[in-house]
Amino acid sequence: MMEIKFNKTEESEYKILCFGAHCDDIEIGCGGTVLKLIEKYNNITVYWVVFSSNEQRAQEATESANIFLKEVSAKKIIIKNFRDGFLPFHGIEMKECFEQLKQEFSPDLIFTHYRDDRHQDHRLISDLTWNTFRNHLILEYEIPKYDGDLGIPNFFVHLDDILCRRKIQYILDAFQSQNNKQWFIEETFRSILRIRGIESNSPSKYAEAFYGRKIVF
Repeated sequence: MMEIKFNKTEESEYKILCFGAHCDDIEIGCGGTVLKLIEKYNNITVYWVVFSSNEQRAQEATESANIFLKEVSAKKIIIKNFRDGFLPFHGIEMKECFEQLKQEFSPDLIFTHYRDDRHQDHRLISDLTWNTFRNHLILEYEIPKYDGDLGIPNFFVHLDDILCRRKIQYILDAFQSQNNKQWFIEETFRSILRIRGIESNSPSKYAEAFYGRKIVF
C-alpha cells in the first residue's frame, strides 16, 4: 500500500477547511481524520462550515464542532440556516458564501462531499467546492445512507480504535435530535470504518475513506 507523506512538520502551520451540507455531515464523513490531524499538528487552523440547519440543529452542530476542535485554538465555526433538502434552490446565495470564504481563507486541505453522492444538497456542496477552489488539495468524504451510493474510494486514512470510539461517541452525544433514526447508531458508523479498513489493509482494522480526484505529489 503506497503512502503519501505531506511535506509538513509537526510545527508547520496547517490550514483545513471542512464543508458539510448538514449539521452532522463533517463529523460522519471525516471526523476521525480531523481528530488525527489535530493530534499530528500543533499549529493548526480549522474553518468548519455547515450550510443547512434550524435552531436545534445549529446548536447541536456548534456544540459538536467545539468538541471535535476542542484542542484547536485557531478555528472558525460557521453554521448557515439554509433549508435542508433545498440547497440547489439557493444557488446564488450558496455561491456567494463560497466566494467569500475563498477571499478569506486559503487552506492546505479541503474536506467536502463526494461528487457522485445521490443527495442533492451534498452534490451541490461538492460542485461548488471544485468550482471555487482550483489550487487546493480536495478530499471528498462519504456518508452512508438510504440511497446506497457508496462508491470505490481511492484515498484512505487509517484510524486506531481509540480515535474511532471518540469520533462515534462525539457524534452520538452531540446529535440527540437524530437518535430516533434507525441508521443513526454506533453500528452504522463503526461498520463503514471497518469496511474501509479492510479495503486499505489497515493494521488497526479501521479507516476513513475519501475520493482524491486530483493529487499532486
